[in-house]
Amino acid sequence: MKTYQKEITFKPKRRGFHLVTEEVLQKIDISTFSIGIATLFIKHTSASLSINEDADSSVRDDMEAFFSEICDNKDYYTHTYEGSDDMPSHIKSTIIGSSITIPITNGRFNLGTWQGIYLNEHRDYGTPRTVVLTVIGE
Repeated sequence: MKTYQKEITFKPKRRGFHLVTEEVLQKIDISTFSIGIATLFIKHTSASLSINEDADSSVRDDMEAFFSEICDNKDYYTHTYEGSDDMPSHIKSTIIGSSITIPITNGRFNLGTWQGIYLNEHRDYGTPRTVVLTVIGE
């Protein structure tokens, strides 16, 4: 059994759902794993990670519209220290999640044909985001 861990920092992104699969693959080396499990964990409470459609960008637009409709502009939010996007960002992050798990086969992510890794920025003006990739396998 072997392990690999690396922190990946993404440049600031605008609010929305961003396909980052290729950006992740450019920053890591999992080629020595014949089989394994990769976990990606985002070290922030106002952004999230998910896996979804990678072919049609309208999916990402629709995801942003949906989560904005259900989470933004609520009069009862009291946690607004960092602005009106503060509490909605935390709620979106909780609903979507801070980590994803991807199988590794023959040194590559074993994603479905239309699957990609999303970094979901929930702040109006994002900051650099750090993700920890941990791989356990053979």
